[in-house]
Amino acid sequence: MTSQIIQWVLENLNYWVVTLFMAIESSFIPFPSEVVVPPAAWLAMAGDSMNIFLVVVAATLGADIGALVNYFLARWLGRPIVYKFANSRLGHMCLIDAQKVEHAEQYFLQHGAASTFFGRLIPAVRQLISIPAGLAGMKLGPFLLYTTLGAGFWNSILAAIGFGIYQWTPLKTTADVSDLATKYSHEIGYAILALAALALAYIIYKGWSKK
Repeated sequence: MTSQIIQWVLENLNYWVVTLFMAIESSFIPFPSEVVVPPAAWLAMAGDSMNIFLVVVAATLGADIGALVNYFLARWLGRPIVYKFANSRLGHMCLIDAQKVEHAEQYFLQHGAASTFFGRLIPAVRQLISIPAGLAGMKLGPFLLYTTLGAGFWNSILAAIGFGIYQWTPLKTTADVSDLATKYSHEIGYAILALAALALAYIIYKGWSKK
């Protein structure tokens, strides 16, 4: 079933499909963003049906929608029901369990509001970081700002992968682009996160040294 959906997405890519499936990817329903943005960016470069910058905008809008679904569900339902769902059969079908939700909560508690930005770059946290933000009652304005920045940054990376595949590989189908993007996107995400952590540590160090 999942493979058929992925095949349909790859055969029908447009701005609406990008927005819809990035909203799904950003909610509690598992769907790989690598299947959507890099092939759409590649398609934008290969023809004139889409623009690569608008692909990033559509993907980020979709990510915001999915994140808001998680945020409001967590905020309205509360921790007991969220964890009950995570431990349910339906939750497991959505690839969610209590341990993953708890991991996302710990990440949010350790990094505060900024976690809704950096969490968008971490594969194991990206889809769930909105849940602890909702549970903690994070203000909607900062939540949406950090989520948009983080999702926009991640989608720009995915679009750059699609652009690079178009420029430097002989691949000719969206399915091939999706396979290659999936292979390398996690490694790139972790590398970007490591660089961001180093930059943040340097900023903190400089701040302390001035004091």
